[in-house]
Amino acid sequence: MKKRLATLAVAAVMAAGPVMADLVFPSLSYRTGPYAAGGIPFADGYADYFTLLNERDGGIGGVMTRVIECETAYNTEKGTECYERTKGEGALVYQPLSTGITYQLIPKTAADGIPLHTMGYGRTSAANGKVFSNVFNYPANYWDGASIAINYLLDQNGGDLSGKKIALVYHNSAYGKEPIRTLNELSNKHGYELLEIAVDHPGQEQKSQWLRIRRERPDYVLMWGWGVMNPVAIQEAANIGFPMENFIGVWWSGSENDVLPAGADADGYKALNMHNVGDDFPIFEDIQQYVVDTGKAAGAGDQIGTVLYNRGLYAAMLAAEAARTAQEIHGVGDITPAQMRDGMEALVMTEERMTELGMPNFGPEFSVSCENHGGSGQGKVQQWNASAGEWEILTDWITSDKEVIMPLVMEDSEAFAAENNIEMRCN
Repeated sequence: MKKRLATLAVAAVMAAGPVMADLVFPSLSYRTGPYAAGGIPFADGYADYFTLLNERDGGIGGVMTRVIECETAYNTEKGTECYERTKGEGALVYQPLSTGITYQLIPKTAADGIPLHTMGYGRTSAANGKVFSNVFNYPANYWDGASIAINYLLDQNGGDLSGKKIALVYHNSAYGKEPIRTLNELSNKHGYELLEIAVDHPGQEQKSQWLRIRRERPDYVLMWGWGVMNPVAIQEAANIGFPMENFIGVWWSGSENDVLPAGADADGYKALNMHNVGDDFPIFEDIQQYVVDTGKAAGAGDQIGTVLYNRGLYAAMLAAEAARTAQEIHGVGDITPAQMRDGMEALVMTEERMTELGMPNFGPEFSVSCENHGGSGQGKVQQWNASAGEWEILTDWITSDKEVIMPLVMEDSEAFAAENNIEMRCN
């Protein structure tokens, strides 16, 4: 009843007269550089969703949206410059799509009162809303991803990984190093041996790493890669005859761009995902009608329905739903960044709502709270079918091991709070 009354209040404000404002969603994109193959489809999906809302619905709550795109080339310094350049235009939330940029923006957004959404990347301990009031990483984070992969392997091995050898091939950056602590903790719990194998930026040369894998003969390989590193790794794995069904990437190592260069050699490769795949959702009919056919698509239209286009679409949908929630909470259409933060912290994603949006079962159900900015911590495992040229979902939602992850989140976030004199909230 409260939600309905709030919705009516927003409608009344909108009916009072034209609203000369817009809801600004910056896009710190990278359409250039060695990581452009991943950045382009995400940016396209992010922009197309807001275009759809404008063309079909007249915006969000009667207020039009505006996406400001700023090129970062996946460079931390450029990303910070983009933030400074755009924050004064009424920016409601930043999604930098870069762990390096995220680390730089955490203190800046806190000082400026602008929320930061790092969906499935960034600083994992930001899941603790008691410390990180302005940072959100729902529906899952890197430590969730590491645990989801191990839980999947446990299921494949009758619940027992003792004596197994698991290699982690990772991008030698803050991003790639994120899962190491969690995988080591899980190895203590489940008795597997962990091999850590770094790959330097951008990842085009990996022969020595895969020769080591051939020599060490791990049972499984996990990969935390991005950009050109991923297809190179898949091809090198094929070159040494490593079984693809035992090779699992994180959700940033599971796009079409990662597997297509290897052709048939990539068949059977697996990866995590935080949402479903393909274009068999009602929303894509609306995107075709209102965005593509009207010539308003952000890109060439060739990325629609791909994994990373869907991820950009998903990120935009979550941002739009948080903005809608903020409007309902505060009874206004033209919300502020502080009000947007409130909407993000009160966000509830149900299957019923995703179905209403034309995205049934697109992502997991979850809710956000003052304490929990990380969502449900769930993901799926997908597998590449080379002959069909598509990803196939293998599992239902797999939940991470919170008994292992939450103490790590609390330890890291509380240390950050102590170092930065941050007072705990949510009391």
